[in-house]
Amino acid sequence: MGPRSRMGELEQAVMHALWALDDEQWATVRQVHEALADRGLAYTTVMTVMDRLARKEYVEQQRDGRAYRYRPRVTRAGLTAELMRETLSDMGADERGSALVSFVEDAGPDDIAALRRALGDLA
Repeated sequence: MGPRSRMGELEQAVMHALWALDDEQWATVRQVHEALADRGLAYTTVMTVMDRLARKEYVEQQRDGRAYRYRPRVTRAGLTAELMRETLSDMGADERGSALVSFVEDAGPDDIAALRRALGDLA
């Protein structure tokens, strides 16, 4: 996958709508538009956002007649990790260390256990 630019709030909402569908299901713009109905977005806005996500390689785009269908190329966990890496890469080494320590200090027991397992797997 190529370089990506940061994901906006509306792009994140579209990704959440796609993740809410079955993993193997291709979604139409209409389905995602309906899932985001409470936001009062125009259909064309959702279509533009989904096209942008395809160009950024966050979603796959498949031609279906005159329209397209979409599905996520990244998992929720994968995207979260990528956003964390992007955020940390914008910081100096001291700030990065402080941010990680702050994250761990606020983590619950399940998160700490997951981090211990992940660190153990790296060793």
